[in-house]
Amino acid sequence: MSRHPRAPHDDLIHDWNLTDQPPRPARPVMLDDETLRDGLQGPSVVDPPIAPKRKMLRVMDALGIDTANVGLPGAGPRAEADVAALCRTIVDEKLKIRPNCAARTMIRDIEPILRCAQKTGLAIEACLFIGSSAIRRYAEDWTIDTLLRHTEESVTFAVREGLPVMYVTEDTIRADPGTVSRLYSTAIGFGAERVCVTDTVGHATPHGAAALVRHVAAVVRDSGAEVGIDWHGHRDRGLDLASTLAAVSAGATRVHGCALGIGERAGNTPMDLILVNLKLLGWIDNDLTRLPEYCRLVAEGCHVPIPPNYPVVGSDAYETGTGVHAAAVIKAIRRGDAWLADRVYSGVPASDFGLRQRIRVGPMSGRSNVIFWLEDRGIEPKEDIVSRIFDAAKRSDRLLEDAEIAALARPPRRVARAGRRARGAGKVARSAGGRRPARRASARASRAAVRRSARSHR
Repeated sequence: MSRHPRAPHDDLIHDWNLTDQPPRPARPVMLDDETLRDGLQGPSVVDPPIAPKRKMLRVMDALGIDTANVGLPGAGPRAEADVAALCRTIVDEKLKIRPNCAARTMIRDIEPILRCAQKTGLAIEACLFIGSSAIRRYAEDWTIDTLLRHTEESVTFAVREGLPVMYVTEDTIRADPGTVSRLYSTAIGFGAERVCVTDTVGHATPHGAAALVRHVAAVVRDSGAEVGIDWHGHRDRGLDLASTLAAVSAGATRVHGCALGIGERAGNTPMDLILVNLKLLGWIDNDLTRLPEYCRLVAEGCHVPIPPNYPVVGSDAYETGTGVHAAAVIKAIRRGDAWLADRVYSGVPASDFGLRQRIRVGPMSGRSNVIFWLEDRGIEPKEDIVSRIFDAAKRSDRLLEDAEIAALARPPRRVARAGRRARGAGKVARSAGGRRPARRASARASRAAVRRSARSHR
């Protein structure tokens, strides 16, 4: 047992986030994953084959995501086939996640959803969308009466055919209150079970998102019907996540997002970060240990690289090579206090998401970084090895890779042989391929520093 028992949490962290915090939502916060529909509308995103989509759907289910938009089947035969296949996966594998599909407020867009529902026996939620803002109406030459007519016809048809309906107004955040009220009241009157408030162009601030959701909540109350409120945000201003949380506090009962924030223009609200923040706020209690897998599957399937500094799942998120920071983490680990190690220099505990803190070695590291790196891999931290690695790190312009540190940790004779083999391989490569490929000068200097350190111990 540790000689340093962990102090009570409340004594170690004063959380200013709790000061004047909005109350916990009265109802459970539901999650709708738009990765396989709105996310695939991103200009640089690849629409993957059905097998990777199935894997993504399974992990969404494992993360406790309630619903997933599995496509817009009215877009064409491939889209309709993928929707049917994903719905069949839900049925065959008895997944808890429920499907929905996007459609314009047109009967010909709803009919493919109906076909998929009939093939699979699932009640697929029809997400019927139409523009609502004055600027959109002006561009399309629409009148309010046009919008109301499309709303009545589409909702009536879907409900009559047995499809649950979520009525979606595009660009709600820039629509006037009167128009919003008329459209939603009409949709609810003809049987919509949910209404979706959207920030289609990423215009919303948290204040604006909350004000709009409160207005829609009043419309729903006045209707007398039990109707859920969704929030769908985009990240054009970088306020997407904050606006989503504000929408929940104001009364939204389901929020939308896409893995890694993929989607049109600057993308959608990242579902992974919605999950992280709802978990940290205590508003959900989902097991998120498969969150890295979720993001990896989408990154690989959609050909979207994860930036190293991306929150939680980026390669840098839980790594540090800075001496002072690393020393605090190392001290906590040596105490046997995993809770402390996960929080002393991190506001987002790695273990909550199936990850761990990682100590690196580089030019800003202390000797404790080197010692810990060696001990963590079962290597005795002898003084000559520690000094060799520490000196090489100080001459480097970047963090050393594990393979470089491992090479420096070998006995001097083995280090020398490794250095000769590397030089011999370089000569062969140059004779076979002519001139050496161009490299960045800083990287070349770093590797040279490591080699010089190794040669000095022949």
